Amino acid sequence: MAENEQILIGKTGWLKKLGLITGPVASFILLIFFDLDPENPLVTFTAAIALLMAIWWITECIPLAVTALLPVALFPLFGIMNGKIVSTLYFNHVIFLFIGGFIVALAMQKWDLHRRIALVTLIIFGTKPRRILLGFMVATAFLSMWISNTATAMMMVPIALSVIINLENTLGKKKVRFYSIGLLLGIAYSASIGGVATLVGTPPNLSFTRILTITFPDVPEISFAKWFFFAIPISFIFLLIAWLFLSIIFCRANFYLKKSAFREQYKELGKMGYEEKIVLIVFVLLALLWLTRADIQFGNFTIPGWSGLFPDADYINDGTVAIILSLTLFIIPGKESPKIMDWKTASKLPWGIVLLFGGGFALASGFKESGLSEWFGNQLIGLGAFSPALLIGSICFMITFLTELTSNTATAEMVLPILGALSVAIARNPLLLMIPATLASSFAFMMPVATPPNAIIFGTGRIRIIDMVKAGFFLNLIGVLILTIGILILGFLLDIDPGQMPDWAK
Repeated sequence: MAENEQILIGKTGWLKKLGLITGPVASFILLIFFDLDPENPLVTFTAAIALLMAIWWITECIPLAVTALLPVALFPLFGIMNGKIVSTLYFNHVIFLFIGGFIVALAMQKWDLHRRIALVTLIIFGTKPRRILLGFMVATAFLSMWISNTATAMMMVPIALSVIINLENTLGKKKVRFYSIGLLLGIAYSASIGGVATLVGTPPNLSFTRILTITFPDVPEISFAKWFFFAIPISFIFLLIAWLFLSIIFCRANFYLKKSAFREQYKELGKMGYEEKIVLIVFVLLALLWLTRADIQFGNFTIPGWSGLFPDADYINDGTVAIILSLTLFIIPGKESPKIMDWKTASKLPWGIVLLFGGGFALASGFKESGLSEWFGNQLIGLGAFSPALLIGSICFMITFLTELTSNTATAEMVLPILGALSVAIARNPLLLMIPATLASSFAFMMPVATPPNAIIFGTGRIRIIDMVKAGFFLNLIGVLILTIGILILGFLLDIDPGQMPDWAK
């Protein structure tokens, strides 16, 4: 789920020192020597603050969450936004969707439900090299749809290492080394690919929904179900292609691993306890309530959502559902503990991500209120001549490779407000530009610093950077192609018409 918790392999020291100095200097130069809009000085003020945040986010010279607080400090000083309004942007229904979903995920980790799900998947799939790889990738992708991508990768890597060590003892390290690289890469890549399938699967998805509503207040809601039915085919197809790609390259060794290797680990978990069963019920119920809350349309046929049973259906959102279900975990008594969930466990919530969300939302509001979004859109108006396919492909390519160098959440939050303004300037559906950028920010596979799952597998010491770059470069390009085709074919599920500007965006 949370894809950019503090990354395990950070930027080098010299780059951080350079960013710490370059950020304020570049911002100061922009303020003194440039006047982007003579009739509206707020455009230049906001651009200078955005430039400072961008440089500090990219270089990570101070924690990402601390940089995210700059709008609270600087927007009121420069007259861009009222401090009271800026502060309220840091907590909203999207934040509570993240918090509620993460509390359920932490409960799964506390009672080892996530490990049980992973091992059952591997018992079903695993025997031969390609099937073992598929089992690991399916288990990782499924779990990362609901719980932290970082936690998923950290859980799956020890299981993978136990398989690798078992094979090394049997076949020898030399014969297994190449396969072990593919297995570890499969875990990292599937964690990122699975995360895009749900709104709570990765932070850029949640950033997108909130920034979209900030930029276009009249936009119809993109519910959990609506996003899921759009994104799950893209995630599934990419996962299958990634598996085939890794299988062809890394699964050259021919061996057979008995299922008993996974069954022994499963037996160590013991029988499913009372607490684990309760968490499983809450988890399944949460997923079902998310999927069925709003109306689901299939052409002219509509399945009514359960929120319609209440007098004010519009008052209920996915964040409401997440908080209701997560609260029950603090109320239901346990057998091995007073309650199923406790605050000691819940306090492990990545509060830095919450602040990072808020900073992105505040920056998006600043772009809109100051007029900087409109200014950016006017500068890029020439892109309106591009065909939808070329426009989507260009955005995906740019964001994918930019994310190799910086936080994907920070990348999304910097770029999405600009793309929203650009869509208005060139009279294109905003979703046609903003959704490709959102998805592409999760598809960075080349560098250890691109995503926490990449960093985790690199930290095992069994993979070189060149191994990741070789495989990741081609997967980056495949991802751009899949996203471009997927959005053009499946865009109608999110009411994307490439040739029409919706009324809510005019």
